[in-house]
Amino acid sequence: MKKIGLFPGSFDPFTKGHEAVIAKSISVFDEIIIGIGVNSTKQYMFTLEKRIAHIKSLFPNNPTVRVEQFQTLTVNFCKEIGATHIIRGLRDSKDFEYEKSIAHMNFDISGIDTVFFLTDQKYAAINSSIIREIHKNNGPIEAFVTNPEILV
Repeated sequence: MKKIGLFPGSFDPFTKGHEAVIAKSISVFDEIIIGIGVNSTKQYMFTLEKRIAHIKSLFPNNPTVRVEQFQTLTVNFCKEIGATHIIRGLRDSKDFEYEKSIAHMNFDISGIDTVFFLTDQKYAAINSSIIREIHKNNGPIEAFVTNPEILV
C-alpha cells in the first residue's frame, strides 16, 4: 500500500520551518500532498494563487511532492486523495499539546493517524503570524521564507 501524507495548513506564508518538515517527510512517505486549506471567513495576506505558486517553486524537481487546495474537513480531504496519514510539524511542547488533541479527534472520526515531525531547532521561533507582521511593516522576510519574491 502506498503511503501518502497530507501536510495541511493555510501556509500564509509557507516558511522554512514548513520546508524542514517536508524534507523530513520525504523519506517516510511515497507521496506528500501539501494541502492548502481555504476558509472563506479568514483574511489571508497572500492570495491562494501566490501561495500555491510559492510552494510549487520550492519543490520543482520532486515529483513526490504536490500542492492542492481544499475546503472541507482535513480528514475528508484525506479520504478524497487517499492519504494514509496527516503530517504535522512541531516547534515546541505547546504545539504538541495543541496538535495532540486535534490528532486524537481526527483519528476518532476517520481512523487516519497523524505523524509529527520536529522542525529543525534553527526554525523553532519562526511563525507565519510574525512573518506576516514583519512583511506588513516592510521588513525583510528572506531569513524565514525561501523565494519570498514569489509571494509579492
